[in-house]
Amino acid sequence: MMPDLGTYAVPVLSSYAVSLGLLIAVVAASIWKARRVRTRLEEVETRRGRS
Repeated sequence: MMPDLGTYAVPVLSSYAVSLGLLIAVVAASIWKARRVRTRLEEVETRRGRS
């Protein structure tokens, strides 16, 4: 099902690879940031609950 890209195969496929890599990086960074924020929020809620 792969179309014949001829001489453009390398640029097109490398563009797909770079785009996919960037999407994975954005998703990973979002998950990492969300975990950090959740941890900090739980720490604040724990401190506030003790007061």
